Amino acid sequence: MSRPRPSTVLHGLDVEQAAEVFDYVVVGAGTAGSVIAARLTEDVHTRVLLIEAGSATALPEMETPGIWPLLLGTSADWGDSTVEQAFLGAPLYAPRGKALGGSSSINGLNFLRGHRSSYDAWAAQGATGWGFDDLLPDFRRSETTVGRDETLRGTEGPLLIGVTPEPSPVVVAALEAATEVGWSLADDISSGAETGFGLSDANVHEGRRMSAADAYLRPIAGRANLTIVTDVTVRQLTIDDGTCTGVEYGTPTSSTAATALREVILTAGAIGSAQLLMLSGVGPAEHLTELGIEVELDLPGVGANLHDHPMSTVVFEHAAPLPGDPQNIYGQGVGLVRTREELADPDLQVLLISQPYRSQSLPGPGPDGGYAIGFSAMLPHSRGTVRLASRDHRVAPLIDPNYLGEAEDQQVMLAGLRIAREIGAADALAPWRGPEVQPGRPLDSEEAMLDYLRESLVVYFHYAGTCRMGSDDLAVVDPELRVRGISRLRVADASVMPSPVSGNTNATVFAIAERAARIIRS
Repeated sequence: MSRPRPSTVLHGLDVEQAAEVFDYVVVGAGTAGSVIAARLTEDVHTRVLLIEAGSATALPEMETPGIWPLLLGTSADWGDSTVEQAFLGAPLYAPRGKALGGSSSINGLNFLRGHRSSYDAWAAQGATGWGFDDLLPDFRRSETTVGRDETLRGTEGPLLIGVTPEPSPVVVAALEAATEVGWSLADDISSGAETGFGLSDANVHEGRRMSAADAYLRPIAGRANLTIVTDVTVRQLTIDDGTCTGVEYGTPTSSTAATALREVILTAGAIGSAQLLMLSGVGPAEHLTELGIEVELDLPGVGANLHDHPMSTVVFEHAAPLPGDPQNIYGQGVGLVRTREELADPDLQVLLISQPYRSQSLPGPGPDGGYAIGFSAMLPHSRGTVRLASRDHRVAPLIDPNYLGEAEDQQVMLAGLRIAREIGAADALAPWRGPEVQPGRPLDSEEAMLDYLRESLVVYFHYAGTCRMGSDDLAVVDPELRVRGISRLRVADASVMPSPVSGNTNATVFAIAERAARIIRS
């Protein structure tokens, strides 16, 4: 079988021609890379090279929201696993997108901002100018919504989003069940300005997924100053005397160099951006030296501060058949709540799921035979790392999110389990509720509940934080997203988040990228 050749898209440039000089080289055509490449090339005099390891061709399954789990483990997924997690005593599968649009092309399509307090916490940690009100223009710039508060929501952005037009009756009943047990309803839970329960926004338009590539890249096919090269991997950054001048990339059998006259911008995500910095000699010196990598800059924060939202679900069978609609997302309803009254900020998400979503290691009903109530710690204290397994760029990195490594996170998830079961047992769900399949047994002690968390934990794949923004010694980028100590190099993706946001991360990455493009162009 012959190896895939690198391909270019949009205007058919040969790969040999890609070994030219560009103003900007953007590494990774996921959510952030798609936004930044599109925005920078609005200036016809700015030449941009966008490099992507995945394919330019969308898989057929990407289009249909209701079958997104089928994309995991395909060619559009890096197919990683974590290292053994101390809380679990086992590794977990760790999906991430490898395609135009990145994880926005394979994820579950919930489009939710974190609560405004999440972003104000960034500013308090040294990310000056990155509070919620600072980011609000960039959130609005990315989206088009209808019938929302236009001081909060966008009406002219490339991404068309909204709630599920005809939500599952189970989700509607679950929203009523949440109010029955004492939670409030929100007018627009996706806005970042409220807590409570409501229907979740999704990047779905007319029943089809709208990824970052669909919204930002494919509409500008033919833009002469944008070159996209796919099916290639960036091997390392070219760094000369503290200045990043370009990248080396290629297939297993070929190599190409690209020069950036202005900047290289890393948008490879919280795993990929940290990995590439370390492969290029930028990172914790001791770790790099152990692998025989020449140290360009000892930057100990690279690969540290990894965080993700741990998630688990309670699963029920249907009392009566209720086929799902493949044009709908799974988590059509969502709640954002405080697990303790004295908390200043919401720390738990409750996801009302129209399908019996659960860990694949657990038994349960088929897709049309049940539903689930998920729960996820939104502000986890646990931090992990991304480290290199080898100096060879083809070897997968060591990913350790340290799920539920801190006792505080375990307590939040225990509270989430109680809340999910309470909502699941409410009268409003009685017409649809069959037997509880998972846990499906009494959990009469904290240890029994922790055991269930161990067997039911699933990855939300909201990886973030490994190139943290700030001004202290462990910060990797400054508030202008410039790598500290290396000129002409920025990072602009989920890796720059100093701390977790209390929502699914994709909407925030759109805003980070919009903000990055404004900073770079100015």
